[in-house]
Amino acid sequence: MEAEKKIKGKSLRANTRAKVSMNRLKILITVVSRAKADFYMDHIQSFGVNMQMVVFGQGTAPREIATAMGLADSERAVILSIIGENQLQAALESLGEKFNTIVGGKGIAYTIPMTSIIGKSIFNFLSDNRNAVRRHEK
Repeated sequence: MEAEKKIKGKSLRANTRAKVSMNRLKILITVVSRAKADFYMDHIQSFGVNMQMVVFGQGTAPREIATAMGLADSERAVILSIIGENQLQAALESLGEKFNTIVGGKGIAYTIPMTSIIGKSIFNFLSDNRNAVRRHEK
């Protein structure tokens, strides 16, 4: 909102808009069994995640150690998600709960900060800022 002030017959406009705080983005890396990949991708998406990618891999621990730890199935899915910092804590807490309560749903999750993104539209899309994306496209 702009306020207008008149000083000695001249009109001066002062920008009184509140500063917008940036929602910093993180890369959330979640490693789960391959059989649970779709479940976890859907769950993570509920936290305002617009972009995810899954990479399939296989564990490298010796079979004896993996079996002793209850990790007989070595096929893994690594889910890479872009998530806003404002949703991160809730997502990590929810993932921790799911890891402890779902049968065969064990996993790990950690984040890496994103330090730069080129373009307003890309940032708005990744940060789930749909209104800003629509304004920018007009």
